Amino acid sequence: MGRITKKEIIDFIEPNIQQFHKRRLDNLTDLQLKKILSRKNPYLFRAKNQNTAQDLVKTILDAHLSSQEEGIFGGFLEELAIFICSNVYKGRKSSSEGIDLEFSKDETTYVVSIKSGPNWGNSRQIARMKDDFKRAKRILGTNTSRQKVVAVNGCCYGKDSKPDKGDYLKLCGQNFWEFISGNESLYTDIIEPLGHKAKEKNEKFSHEYAKVINKFTREFAIEYCDESGSIQWEKLVKFNSGK
Repeated sequence: MGRITKKEIIDFIEPNIQQFHKRRLDNLTDLQLKKILSRKNPYLFRAKNQNTAQDLVKTILDAHLSSQEEGIFGGFLEELAIFICSNVYKGRKSSSEGIDLEFSKDETTYVVSIKSGPNWGNSRQIARMKDDFKRAKRILGTNTSRQKVVAVNGCCYGKDSKPDKGDYLKLCGQNFWEFISGNESLYTDIIEPLGHKAKEKNEKFSHEYAKVINKFTREFAIEYCDESGSIQWEKLVKFNSGK
């Protein structure tokens, strides 16, 4: 077992978190109104009585950005987990399909699928993960017949009161970070460096966000509002769902 210092973790996080902010900003500035309108449910917005162009634009933009940011940040946390585990247990990015991390400790090999939080998938997605675990365990069992292989669904935040799922372990939050590092306080140690230059980066994002809201509101009003200012819902639905 190796070790990793808090400074080494900070030195990894601070430059790499900037990539999250860059990708987040790029995702915002590259957006097109019609692209996000085509992906959102116009019936829902009508049912919620959203009749102001700016309110509607802000709702669909925020929903799109939230899902995108979750994916971008989830990728960063996966890289952080692999970095930490590589230093402590010589963990590595797995070559097995659907497996993010592979490492050994205490005469056991672990295959890990890393997710952001505990409520990440539906029954079909969980079934696919279990199939990935079975395939990886079968391959590793063939290569290392004397080695015990355990599958783990690691979640970067949250809790799960029943980690033993039969086919695999589900380790969330503190349990996950301690599992890959041997450090029970790691889950709190990483929170401070994640805020490196956050105020500066978010001020820039907020400035661009306001510009996008104004731009999209203007585009939406021109395309989907009549001369009185009312939203033309039928035209919007035809764009979103028509043949």
